[in-house]
Amino acid sequence: MFKKILIANRGEIACRVAVTARRMGIQTVAVYSDADAGAKHVQACDEAVHVGGSAPKDSYLRWERILEAAKATGAEAVHPGYGFLSENEDFAKACAAAGLVFIGPPASAILAMGLKAESKRLMESAGVPLVPGYHGADQDPALLQGEADRIGYPALIKASAGGGGKGMRVVEKSEDFAAALASCKREAINSFGSDAVLIEKYVQRPRHIEIQVFGDTQGNCVYLFERDCSVQRRHQKVLEEAPAPGMTEALRAQMGAAAVAAAKAVNYVGAGTVEFIVEQTAYDQPESMKFYFMEMNTRLQVEHPVTEAITGLDLVEWQLRVASGEPLPLGQDQIRIQGHAIEARICAENPDNNFLPATGTLQVYRKPQAASFERGTTRIDDGVREGDTISPFYDSMVAKLIVHGDTREQALARLDTALAQTHIVGLNTNVQFLRHVVRSYAFAKAQLDTALIQRESAVLFKQDPVGLQAAAAAVIADALRSEAAAQGADPFSRRDGWQSHGTTRRRFELEYDGQPVRAVLTYGPELLLQVGEGAEAALQFTPQGDGLWVQFNGQRIHSTVHAQGELRHVFTPQGAARISLLDPLAHAGEAAQEGGRLTAPMPGKVVSFAVKAGDKVKAGQPLAVMEAMKMEHTISAPKDGTVAELLYAPGDQVTEGAELLKLAA
Repeated sequence: MFKKILIANRGEIACRVAVTARRMGIQTVAVYSDADAGAKHVQACDEAVHVGGSAPKDSYLRWERILEAAKATGAEAVHPGYGFLSENEDFAKACAAAGLVFIGPPASAILAMGLKAESKRLMESAGVPLVPGYHGADQDPALLQGEADRIGYPALIKASAGGGGKGMRVVEKSEDFAAALASCKREAINSFGSDAVLIEKYVQRPRHIEIQVFGDTQGNCVYLFERDCSVQRRHQKVLEEAPAPGMTEALRAQMGAAAVAAAKAVNYVGAGTVEFIVEQTAYDQPESMKFYFMEMNTRLQVEHPVTEAITGLDLVEWQLRVASGEPLPLGQDQIRIQGHAIEARICAENPDNNFLPATGTLQVYRKPQAASFERGTTRIDDGVREGDTISPFYDSMVAKLIVHGDTREQALARLDTALAQTHIVGLNTNVQFLRHVVRSYAFAKAQLDTALIQRESAVLFKQDPVGLQAAAAAVIADALRSEAAAQGADPFSRRDGWQSHGTTRRRFELEYDGQPVRAVLTYGPELLLQVGEGAEAALQFTPQGDGLWVQFNGQRIHSTVHAQGELRHVFTPQGAARISLLDPLAHAGEAAQEGGRLTAPMPGKVVSFAVKAGDKVKAGQPLAVMEAMKMEHTISAPKDGTVAELLYAPGDQVTEGAELLKLAA
């Protein structure tokens, strides 16, 4: 076994690998960029080496610097994690040339599976079912469109070297093909250095089910069952679970055998995932499901913890043992499924604004009590701490929340509870959106396909589980408690409204969902509160830890309030809300809402402008494309007008809030 390894990655996966290495008595070396100098993964390892600037191309993708760090620290092997260099065959070769073990598959397997078109031809020869499509080398746009027309619409354009949903477009009709192809190729060349694409039939009502495989250097290969990753946004996974709901034993065996055949076709070694698209005629007819090979990820997957939860195995330990030359720890007939596990990806983004990625500081980051690998518990994999910054240089994932239960229903209940206990303040996250998905009828009943989020949008977006009355009562009760704590025994601060004479009223100026709201608190024998046009009712509250039990207007809820300037974040078991407690003097004289300005929603790069100065535009018309956090974002006109001036050029880096162009009426 290795004595020391270098982890060529960052964030939660670097921390995850370090946990197993430490348990096995293996020393670890971290690498870090300028932006990650104080990151959690740096402190999680025994040593750390600086490898360059904040952008990945200046640090985590500079394999010569990483290999120098490995040699300088005496590391014997390199664990690439996922992303960055994990599926780069040249890096795997460079490790071998430097006398280092690459903790992953052979470079030949990475190469064979890295190009989607080549891998599909290889899988076809191995007898693995394929989705109808075009996987040829000829990339003439007219030929590609002709193939899409032949296959029929909707058709899928997919970057041949792609992954993670990047360089992928669904085309509904022939006349939209050319524009979608150009956008797909542009994103593919930026993300992968190749703009080659393939065309496939877009399977209706598809499920995304993948099989975890493992091979060793002795020629053994097993599958560790399946994961369902159908709940996606922008072709990127949101929730993953194992085993797949509705999976029959016969289909599991067929898919497992196909996955092992795929792995053996490239002499696979280590952890890999064979991804299938599964066609279903109805949600309640699993016997009708047909599966097709989609791609193979030649690395550890983000969602590997759910497989660990149902099998009781540590996949990183298996990686280390196999890479050191040991045989697989178990044979196929020794691997069992126990219970059900679900993973939720907590990301810095705004689901109600087309999942726009967010950056900022984790001013509050409170997590549910968790364990690492025990069944029946909650597990959190993250690479951040309270006070850390989510920067624009890397992806938007904050943490992975994994739960295990005896049944899917039990796992769902535990996941909802764990999400309710997750409090993040300082930037937008998808925590509440995840709760909406978990609580939705479709997900609870396992009516799964990759369009679930769009299909169930009415119950997933712009939800208000707390409500104005409860949110305002919680914020005002918290303000009274804070004032009492600050003023000590002063009788005028007592929450029972003690006074020397008469009745006193106090006004609170609030803002909720963008609308001003006035609340009036009346001090008397008891506290009476009126919020907006609602009825006046008694307000009672009892502190409990850092939260409050609040009773108002027929509701009794437990709430925790975190302040962020004037903004108050209210967390309850039912959900979370934001409400501002305004200081009227601070807003006196503020200008009316600005018009005619279009600003960058986040730090990033200007990719292109679709207009020029003098052009007349209509509301909703695309004006510019930005790239941030590995994704393209279209900036559209908020109203009709005329483009007065473009303030940047394609390729320019801009900060959040930077004015991109001026729009005149």
